[in-house]
Amino acid sequence: MTDASHSHWILTLVCDDRPGIVHAISGAVVEARGNITESQQFSSDDTGRFFMRLQVESAASRGEFEAALVPVTERYDMTWKLDVVGRPLRTLVLVSTAGHCLNDLLFRQRAGQLAVDIPLVMSNHPDLQELASFYGVPFESAPVKDTEQKAAFEQRVLEVVTENDIELVVLARYMQILSPELCAALEGKAINIHHSFLPGFKGASPYRQAHARGVKLIGATAHFVTSDLDEGPIIEQNVVRVDHSRTPSQLMAIGQDEESRTLTQAVKWFAEDRVLLDGARTIIFK
Repeated sequence: MTDASHSHWILTLVCDDRPGIVHAISGAVVEARGNITESQQFSSDDTGRFFMRLQVESAASRGEFEAALVPVTERYDMTWKLDVVGRPLRTLVLVSTAGHCLNDLLFRQRAGQLAVDIPLVMSNHPDLQELASFYGVPFESAPVKDTEQKAAFEQRVLEVVTENDIELVVLARYMQILSPELCAALEGKAINIHHSFLPGFKGASPYRQAHARGVKLIGATAHFVTSDLDEGPIIEQNVVRVDHSRTPSQLMAIGQDEESRTLTQAVKWFAEDRVLLDGARTIIFK
């Protein structure tokens, strides 16, 4: 199907696993004059849930496609989403003073490698305003030094989410703990990144602590934000082997590269509707 009138859709669905799901969905796609160009599915033995992601080319409008799907989604009590392949996801980025993750996100967005639309970068420090300006992205900062300021900042985050129809919030080395209330408001649509040393090397200078202990692996973890600090469902992890010859500054540079790579990959998968939740873990359709 190459005619310009055809749309390329992403369909994701989750429901209790039982016979007939794939057959029923395939029939709905045929009814919508669709051609399946990509298909992935998974049955979870742990939760008894069925997960599926399809890409479908079809001449049907959204309304026609949804009308074909609804009888099936209702019969199987599915949670489902229909979207357009490649549609940029409205994304808010929160940062502090480290710019490596932000730079990677903004560069890849501008290069067309990341399907996100970033209308604003927010920070509790002014340090990264010049970086955001270089990419032509608005930047807003306010101090978060006490309880009152933190509450005001988080309220502003919620306002921005509503005003800009934000679908994803990325904590690109935002070095503040979100309140339980904000975590709840952003449940399932906020991604954080942290280095691989947690919980071993907490606080300031984790790479210096790692150097002193002779760490042999450096990496990063991208995960959903929850009220349990750094314990949300994991989306992506990467590691690099190092040895005694590396200085603390070299370890930090390696770690920052892994943080950037890992966070960007997690955002990319999320933006492409490849990340589905199965309780406390994720299903990733790569």
